[in-house]
Amino acid sequence: MDFFLLFISAIFINNIVLVQYLGTCPFMGTSKSTDVALGMGGAVIFVIVMATAFTWPLQQYVLIPNGIEYLQTIVFILVIASLVQFVEMFLKKVIPPLYKSLGLFLPLITTNCAVLGVAIMVQRNGYSFLKSIMFALASGIGFLVALVIISSIRERLDIAPVPAVFRGVPIALIMAGIMSLAFFAFQGMAA
Repeated sequence: MDFFLLFISAIFINNIVLVQYLGTCPFMGTSKSTDVALGMGGAVIFVIVMATAFTWPLQQYVLIPNGIEYLQTIVFILVIASLVQFVEMFLKKVIPPLYKSLGLFLPLITTNCAVLGVAIMVQRNGYSFLKSIMFALASGIGFLVALVIISSIRERLDIAPVPAVFRGVPIALIMAGIMSLAFFAFQGMAA
């Protein structure tokens, strides 16, 4: 039951984008099309889970025993950058259209604070390895859910009669704010 609550909490109650406000750059940048949003969400899920799987043992078995926890951020960023390079090479070779559509935002996963944030949060919360992977997977799914919802809304807003001053990014930011408020309603589930 504990794993189920952690999973649901990471997706809805503590959504990494809409509640924690991490990863907003790719959230806003790749949410114009649902297909691109699905691709970016999948890439972020993979990177978050793999980064957590690599950083958790590094922290527990290398950094802490050697008293060099202060190198955590640097080590974690190096791991994340390596994983993103792998994802980028894979997509370029296997799914070129998705690689092109993600454009600049794919390498930006390296500096996506959602990925680094999850890797650090599991350490801060003292999760076991299995709980850490579960939290990372759920956080990635939460990112994907938020990204698909906002991309669906933005696709509909493109054909809606939106006043000229609100077209594009302004209306997207307003919708993201409304979505954030809606996700805050899930806070009542935690009580």
